[in-house]
Amino acid sequence: MAEQKKGGMTVQEAGRLGGEKGGKIVRERYGHDFYEEIGKKGGQTVARERGHAFYEEIGRKGGETVAREKGPGFYSEIGHKGGQRVRELIEEGKKRR
Repeated sequence: MAEQKKGGMTVQEAGRLGGEKGGKIVRERYGHDFYEEIGKKGGQTVARERGHAFYEEIGRKGGETVAREKGPGFYSEIGHKGGQRVRELIEEGKKRR
């Protein structure tokens, strides 16, 4: 297959440039807030188009995958760590009074 040229570079070169440098160039040009804004707009669009059940389904699938990969004790372990942290924060709050 012959290389297609457009604007002085091949399609393959343009794809490689976009993949390797595109995100960096966009970040430098538009900044962090740009990514936050487009992410929020994308999330709102998905929520509007697919609804609450979509998020339930992807959450369930993700949870099943994590349980399968990390084992049944993983959720118990992170729950215990979270509970310990909450207790620490409560104690810190009491000391500040």
